[in-house]
Amino acid sequence: MPEEQMARLSLRKGRYVARLAEGPADVLAAQQLRTLTFRGEGAVLDTDAFDTICQHVLVEETRTGRLVCCFRLLPLQGGAEIEHSYSAQYYELSGLHGFEGPLVEMGRFCIHPDVKDPDVLRVAWGAMTKFVDDQNVELLFGCSSFQGTEADDYMDAFALLKDKHLAPKRFLPRIKAPNVFKFAQKLRRNKPDAKRALVGMPPLLRTYLMMGGWVSDHAVVDRDLNTLHVFTGLEINAIPPSRKRLLRATAG
Repeated sequence: MPEEQMARLSLRKGRYVARLAEGPADVLAAQQLRTLTFRGEGAVLDTDAFDTICQHVLVEETRTGRLVCCFRLLPLQGGAEIEHSYSAQYYELSGLHGFEGPLVEMGRFCIHPDVKDPDVLRVAWGAMTKFVDDQNVELLFGCSSFQGTEADDYMDAFALLKDKHLAPKRFLPRIKAPNVFKFAQKLRRNKPDAKRALVGMPPLLRTYLMMGGWVSDHAVVDRDLNTLHVFTGLEINAIPPSRKRLLRATAG
């Protein structure tokens, strides 16, 4: 990314600053946080081939420099390139091949397990908003992960996704992974407890949904990362104007 775009992505709000990784040491710090969050302390370093082609965003405490949140971004010029994404390993995404505008995949989003400050998520989304605006992105997508692989722990959340947040039929991802939970089929008669559903959802997914995001009709069981994840998409032009104003206010 050109240097002037890196400068625009830098975002300082209150106790936190978000910025792009500037070299191998920053990428390693992100990988270490991902390892702690997804795999546990002392596990083998979380790294894959996508790390070398993605841009990494770090959210740090301004006073201490401690890394509290990170994620990576993979910009794509249109739906024809979506097969190069991380998500395409797990979902059949031919419904998005005809999407004409720029896309960006957000992946490996994580917040340090000891950090509970909601401002961290707000700063992360502020940085994402800056990136989306700078790159004229029209679709933000990725995998939103539930901790653990037991679907029974999240039945209300899955029922709510099925009732209100499934992808439009033209974009709906099809099954590709060998081990999935077909919640849209299995929970046909379930009426969700909305409060319990939202409590059970990862914060990243709740934010997607508040902005009008949608999900696949099945969850992938990822035993490597010990998660259940759903494909998540957000059409930027479909975000309610009031939400856009809030995000852009956070982004400065």
